[in-house]
Amino acid sequence: MENQTEVSEFILLGLTTLQELRGFLFALFLVLYLTSLLGNGAILVVVMAEPQLHSPMYFFLGNLSCLDIFYSTVTMPKLLAGFLSGHQTISYTSCLAQLHFFHFLGSSEGILLSVMAYDRYVAICNPLRYRLVMNPKACLLLATATWVTGFLHALMHTVMTSRLHFCGSHRIPHFFCDIKPLLNLACGNTRLNLSLLNIVTGGIVIGPFILTLLSYLYIISFLFLKVQSRESRVKAFSTLSSHFMVVTFQYVPTTFNYVMPILGDSPERDMIATLMYNTVTSVLNPLIYTLRNQEVKTALRKVLGRKLLFGRT
Repeated sequence: MENQTEVSEFILLGLTTLQELRGFLFALFLVLYLTSLLGNGAILVVVMAEPQLHSPMYFFLGNLSCLDIFYSTVTMPKLLAGFLSGHQTISYTSCLAQLHFFHFLGSSEGILLSVMAYDRYVAICNPLRYRLVMNPKACLLLATATWVTGFLHALMHTVMTSRLHFCGSHRIPHFFCDIKPLLNLACGNTRLNLSLLNIVTGGIVIGPFILTLLSYLYIISFLFLKVQSRESRVKAFSTLSSHFMVVTFQYVPTTFNYVMPILGDSPERDMIATLMYNTVTSVLNPLIYTLRNQEVKTALRKVLGRKLLFGRT
């Protein structure tokens, strides 16, 4: 594939041009980033270390934490550096790599959330067949399919973007290399790129979202119609509410960013939406799944207790 671009690097304009806000924003997003790394890292350690969490639900939760760590790392270091030094330059190759990994990890996370909804559907509505349906081989297959689908989706956009010709401005009004800002800088016809963004990426977002909602509706109707125990209902709704909060923070801003072109292009709106599902969600996921999950809290206390005991001896 011949590379026709005349631009060797781009300039990321960042989140704000106001110098007086940069120090505050740097501290804020540094805390958010470190919280994401520590929180998701703690979940990964606990899920791997505690045998009681070696179940399908926590296997997928570990995958979600892994995705969140990588997902926020794709954009946050460059954003933080921009607060310190102003506008950030990024090479053409690094820009494409950032675009690829952002969409790879983001689409994988969206698909994984629908897989987690399916796992809860089987666990609540077919508990006797749960171990049979969600066996280790099936879980591994679902997780692999999630990562592979996300990778292929991102690869499509990376290849199509690499074929564009950039001959004018190389200033990107964003804090990372996303598809829409790059299409606005490209010379020539970008209709195919926009169609793929709206149709394929829209399908990656809307498809899992619809499957997730259908799973919720079936579970809720099942709980009201078939489950008589109030304690069982409360436990099931507690798990569902945690998952629903994660899904809301992930899907709603993504829908506004990529699936609703009728709203027009707005760099400010796109950046706010991106921060929601790229940064805020990565921070909230471990808090939601630990503060509202007694098993994870108990396992976390056990792991920390062993670490402290080992440190004293």
